[in-house]
Amino acid sequence: MNTPLRRLSVVMMLMFVALLVSTTTIQFFQAPKLNADSRNVREIYREYGRDRGPIIVAGEAIASSVPSEDVYRFQRTYANGPLYAPVTGYFATAFNSATGLERTESQVLNGTADSLLISRLQDLITGKQPKGGSVELTLNPAAQQAAYEALGNQNGAVVALRPNTGEVLAMVSTPSFDPNALATHKNKEAQAAFNALQDDENKPLNNRAIGPTTYPPGSVFKIVTAAAHLEANGGDATQEVPTDATFQLPNSSAILHNPGRGSCGPTDTGPLTYAFAHSCNTTFAKLALSVGTDALTQKAKDFGFGSQLDMPLRVAASTTGTIGDQAQLAMSGIGQYEVRVTPMQMAMVASAVANNGSLMQPQLIKTIRDADLSAISTPTPREISRPMSAQTAATIKTLMEGVVTDGTGKPAAISGVKVAAKTGTAQTGNESHAHAWIVAFAPADDPQIAVAVIVENGGDAGSAADGGRTAGPIAKRVMEAVIKK
Repeated sequence: MNTPLRRLSVVMMLMFVALLVSTTTIQFFQAPKLNADSRNVREIYREYGRDRGPIIVAGEAIASSVPSEDVYRFQRTYANGPLYAPVTGYFATAFNSATGLERTESQVLNGTADSLLISRLQDLITGKQPKGGSVELTLNPAAQQAAYEALGNQNGAVVALRPNTGEVLAMVSTPSFDPNALATHKNKEAQAAFNALQDDENKPLNNRAIGPTTYPPGSVFKIVTAAAHLEANGGDATQEVPTDATFQLPNSSAILHNPGRGSCGPTDTGPLTYAFAHSCNTTFAKLALSVGTDALTQKAKDFGFGSQLDMPLRVAASTTGTIGDQAQLAMSGIGQYEVRVTPMQMAMVASAVANNGSLMQPQLIKTIRDADLSAISTPTPREISRPMSAQTAATIKTLMEGVVTDGTGKPAAISGVKVAAKTGTAQTGNESHAHAWIVAFAPADDPQIAVAVIVENGGDAGSAADGGRTAGPIAKRVMEAVIKK
């Protein structure tokens, strides 16, 4: 072979090797990155063209896919969209994104989860069109509907749990949104709907039940303070505690008042039952000082404060903040200063009391099934912690029953049913726009549901709002939906 041909052969061989290396690099090493690139139209069509499985509540699909005559092949639709939007989230082709369970359970819904491998192999062998699995939820549709209707046009949230299992019975955030408007394949319409939701000052895309926003809990936090006091000092619900009309905060000129700036009984001491039922600020500020910063913050941690929780939706961590001095400790003891919580966290606090001191992992998923409806996995109830003894839980349960029979929680009372509750009116820095809170469970002697309600800035009641009158009737309707079938 002459020299020119030999050189040409070498060049061609080098070009062939370079092409082989380049192709191999793209197909094997760069494939994951390219597949994940949001600009990869082929990947978008493949992901959004799958026949996603349904999200189901009580046997009915609240999110499902129907055939569509476009490149995506299937259209995601939502029954009762605004009612369940905080749970389902949305699945949008227009901006290549998903939220809520549509995101966290996407691999199950699109059929690519490892748990669905056998189902995929069967489809491959039989030639069936691949389908996604289904996700059945623990939600109680009657409780969900009751919470949504009771909140109405007010900004707020409701979370309801089954105390002995941690099952989420209701999770509502208002104002809500219609995920159908975002799931449309008409890109301009979907983008316009998304832009309008983002620009809405009421933030309908935020799930107020679990975050990212957290709230001052006000007096509902007194359950945690009471637990810390009882665990440290013992005693029962009738023990004598300070009930001063006012209390000057340590090393401060600030004077702490009771709700309505009233007294907390005829003398400077009284039974814990009275102080709890009438939500005496001076009492629980002094109890917080008595137990100390370490004990109070540790008790909050025992209830789940400081921990991020997945159920599988991510719940923002609640916090007691940084307590630097005695005045801050006193205010923290009544759920103010830097204490911030989610409604889910406060539902967990009520649930632990109802469940004799045992705090269960909140769980939104009941069963995951393949396309043939065979059960793939069923989460089992799991205890997170025991934030208090059964004796302390029984004492607090007695205190909470007194809130409904003799105190601020009377609007949550249900005829013929024992109800336990704690109300709260949390200051936000604007005295005329306090948040209205209540946590409750029923029946108190055999708890089936624990609920937390927040109405932001007093809702329709405005400056006249308080936890009992504003949030109490909402909690009542949700509990009735579960226990009065």
